Amino acid sequence: MSIWWSLHLRREAASVPLARRLLIGTMETAGVDPDISYDLSVALSEACANAVEHGGDTACGGPGSEAYRVTAYLDGEKCRIEVADAGPGFPAASAGRSRPPIRPAHSDAENGRGLCLIEQLADHVHIGNKPGRGGAVVSFDKVLKWREDAAPLMAV
Repeated sequence: MSIWWSLHLRREAASVPLARRLLIGTMETAGVDPDISYDLSVALSEACANAVEHGGDTACGGPGSEAYRVTAYLDGEKCRIEVADAGPGFPAASAGRSRPPIRPAHSDAENGRGLCLIEQLADHVHIGNKPGRGGAVVSFDKVLKWREDAAPLMAV
């Protein structure tokens, strides 16, 4: 079974639950275990919220800076999600690192937990910048488990 979809969303808070509901509906239809669906939907919400908050360049105000893209792939036994924006991207990685370090937020901080949470909920995470054009890309995947009461959706 293979399902994929891609959304081009405005950088508005209302886009976050839209992406989350579409992902949950897709996984429910495919027969994915609800716990896996929940983990991925929370991780997606965090990545989308980061794109909404940080994914634009207000100085330039170009057309791409007011939107971000979410792509989800359910392919075989794995779900892969990618959220890409047109903002300034992440700070340059330090020598010898492929990406900037993710530091846990202080326990009383109101912000700064999203990337750490994504790393906790997903099996593999890639955080980086789009080559050449600017903007951040957060992609993550998780091995799927299936509901006991439903066989996985199969291609016909």
